[in-house]
Amino acid sequence: MDTTVKGRNKWANAHTNYWLDALRIALGVFFIYKGASFITNTGEFDGIVASTDYFNGGMISFHYIAAAHIMGGIMIIFGLITRWAIIAQLPILIGAVLVNFIGEMNANNLILATLTLAVSLFFLFYGSGKHSADYFFKMNK
Repeated sequence: MDTTVKGRNKWANAHTNYWLDALRIALGVFFIYKGASFITNTGEFDGIVASTDYFNGGMISFHYIAAAHIMGGIMIIFGLITRWAIIAQLPILIGAVLVNFIGEMNANNLILATLTLAVSLFFLFYGSGKHSADYFFKMNK
């Protein structure tokens, strides 16, 4: 089996189905929802940061998280540069998992963050699939 990105894309396009596209779209919608929720609930962010007194750059990370979730979610929904959008999400998702071990443990948040990280890692390797803007633009060169 070809281990290059092009080879993985060929395999993924040959074995694609609509469930994976629906999962990719649901992931994008979830990121948009979490980004909007993050903006409207700034007190929740303050509570998370308060548990780690040594955390610097709170306002910078707040804006990065909100923008990455909303813009990344839109790109993931359309399948437009999906891998890059997910790479922008990875530091946030890893931080979401780790914050449960640094601060107060919240089992629901840990499970949700771990599941989202797992699905994101799947699409990082799988790609956006055959029913995406990436595939459309690649075929219409």
